[in-house]
Amino acid sequence: MDTQLMRWPAPAKLNLFLHILGRLPNGYHQLQSLFQMLDFGDELTFEINPNGMICMREPLAGVNDEDNLIIRAARLLQQRSQSPLGVTIGLTKRLPMGGGIGGGSSDAATTLLALNYLWQTGLSEDELAELGLTLGADVPVFIRGRTAFANGVGEQLIPLPQPEYYYVVLAPNCHVSTAEVFGYADLPRNTQPIGPERYDFDTTRNDCQERVFALYPEVANAFGWLLEYAPSRMTGTGACVFARFTDRQQAEECFAARPTHLGGFVAKGVNESPVITLLATLQEKSK
Repeated sequence: MDTQLMRWPAPAKLNLFLHILGRLPNGYHQLQSLFQMLDFGDELTFEINPNGMICMREPLAGVNDEDNLIIRAARLLQQRSQSPLGVTIGLTKRLPMGGGIGGGSSDAATTLLALNYLWQTGLSEDELAELGLTLGADVPVFIRGRTAFANGVGEQLIPLPQPEYYYVVLAPNCHVSTAEVFGYADLPRNTQPIGPERYDFDTTRNDCQERVFALYPEVANAFGWLLEYAPSRMTGTGACVFARFTDRQQAEECFAARPTHLGGFVAKGVNESPVITLLATLQEKSK
């Protein structure tokens, strides 16, 4: 298998719920959530070079290299491991930025996982997750790549497999700033904690949802439309909303009927990330 030509998945995630328990002294918020991976997302390619240069095959529109989480992840691993190798990274972008489905964080995590394998830097999952946390609170979720109940700022993860439902994910044409949402004074910040065993979709919620709906009517409208079909919720801090189905055909029919101005996709929730599955296959073949 030619790893230079291989396409590495960077899957989307859903926050099946998001509770805000309080604000920490450093300004971060204490959260509880349940992350589930999807079998749909961005794809990356990695062309290794011996000269140590790290670059994108094509610049990401509107994002400087210094701000690009993919480049930052690669440089971080290079510095940590003292690898002399470099890489040219290609990106097929399918996930909307600012959608609350983890596009940038997932791209960064796949970059760390892939280059750890391709550069043979030998870092453990824990070490990669620690590196990832310096890039963003969601990156360790994608490094570990399993459906998980989250505490802390989202980095304390307890595996919690869930039924693998089908989801319709709708993406209104807007970018919601996580920092802006978490900065609002009237955001709920005193939700009582629950244990993983008490998770239930119907008795949980997204504490950011009403604030985002008030600020972004297009998100509220997409949610209202979707709720007519199935149990629905906003993911993360927005802007994407999702509905849960037990049957793929019903999900496809719902998606086909959506208002024409709404982007999105249909995907299956999976308990193991596609990139973790790929890595396991590669490692097994290399034995």
